[in-house]
Amino acid sequence: METYDKDLRSIQEVRDLIKKAKEAQAKLAVMTQEQIDAIVKAIADAGYTHREKLAKMANEETGFGRWQDKIVKNAFASKHVYESIKEMKTVGVLTDDKANKVMEVAVPVGVVAGLIPSTNPTSTVIYKALIALKAGNSIVFSPHPNALKSILETVKVIHEAAVQAGCPEGAIATMTVPTIQGTDQLMKHKDTALILATGGEAMVKAAYSSGTPAIGVGPGNGPAFIEKSANIPLAVKRILDSKTFDNGTICASEQSVVVEACSKEAVVAEFKRQGAYFLTAEEAAQLGRFIMRANGTMNPQIVGRSVEHIAKLANLNIPAGTRVLIAEETQVGRNVPYSREKLAPILAFYTEESWEAACERCIEILNGEGAGHTMMIHSENEEIVRQFALKKPVSRLLVNTAGALGGIGATTALAPALTLGCGAVGGSSTSDNISPLNLLNIRRLAYGLKELEDLVEQPAVEAAAQAAQPTAQPSVQSAPVGISLDDKEQLINMIVKRILEKM
Repeated sequence: METYDKDLRSIQEVRDLIKKAKEAQAKLAVMTQEQIDAIVKAIADAGYTHREKLAKMANEETGFGRWQDKIVKNAFASKHVYESIKEMKTVGVLTDDKANKVMEVAVPVGVVAGLIPSTNPTSTVIYKALIALKAGNSIVFSPHPNALKSILETVKVIHEAAVQAGCPEGAIATMTVPTIQGTDQLMKHKDTALILATGGEAMVKAAYSSGTPAIGVGPGNGPAFIEKSANIPLAVKRILDSKTFDNGTICASEQSVVVEACSKEAVVAEFKRQGAYFLTAEEAAQLGRFIMRANGTMNPQIVGRSVEHIAKLANLNIPAGTRVLIAEETQVGRNVPYSREKLAPILAFYTEESWEAACERCIEILNGEGAGHTMMIHSENEEIVRQFALKKPVSRLLVNTAGALGGIGATTALAPALTLGCGAVGGSSTSDNISPLNLLNIRRLAYGLKELEDLVEQPAVEAAAQAAQPTAQPSVQSAPVGISLDDKEQLINMIVKRILEKM
């Protein structure tokens, strides 16, 4: 009975939150760009100011990642995202093309439902609030139950700052009683205009099945190809930096390493030198049993956990100071755990005979899981990089950079974002790094430039007859500039005389 009551409370809470959010959004919709920008800056400043407190709360509550890295995430979600959007025009007239007589006007979508994962809870709240409010929308969050406390505190911090900067009450809100039924109500409510979904595959599918427009992301499972021309020590450093950042909880992080046979020995040696541990076949099998659950989903016991925690879980004896566990693999499939997404410091390692074979292996890995998301290539051969760009089923092909940080736009010039679209191949409505421009509609004002008769094609017979006519004779207007009227008349008479002589 208690669970039933909780579900009802959750549903009613969502209805109340959406009602207030709709009222607040109506006020946001008539604000100037300057007023909106002041609110957005206040949110960013508050998120940045409290970045350490919120990072420690998220780490303590979920057990995922490292609080030191979560500080970086919070700083990225607030300061870095803000810097990328602060000059963005999102209110009123966006463009006015005088030549073609087309004007574009920004239109907020309305109330946004923001679904928040437990892996990046505080940073995702800050980021989604920023991009939603920048586009003139209100946002209601559905927090992951395992990160409820830290999410509530993050919403409290940014909401208070936003209100002090002129934001209407209710424009930034969150469920405090998260249930499946409540989240379902949030997604399906008639006044929810758009769902911004970041989380597990099942949740994203539910968002797309809700009947409400949605922007969701699929699972990441990005392979990293170290091509033989690469700077191997630097490539390995970048991969380890990425895979150990917050213990691998960013979905753009590397999940597999693919190398050519000719460079395998050098790559393996470099990984070992920089702190990676290659599992024996027996150890790999032992750990493999903990990566996936019986239902084929990732085991939450390894997500965002340290190497030491994972080794203890799998009863492995590994060297002190090990940064990442690596298992050599030759197969890809749903039942091959190392070929799947592993949001933990665990990597698969594939060896292929040529870059062409490596290319096909990467495609196989992505088609198994992670299509549309991200992959990495480390290479100094621009032609091979180009070939990968033309063929890989991903939305982001990152070159010579750390996957986790490059994918979100921290070490690349991609739009800074914590929601990464996967395109149609990944079951997503967009392949973009999601920004405020994805959260507004554009109204276009267009003047008529043609009439109906301008659009009607000439009949073929008429067109052929015109083509057969003699070349048009010089007109009066074609006479030399400055010619007198008498000279014009004489010229016309002469032309007429010559025409009559030829008849």
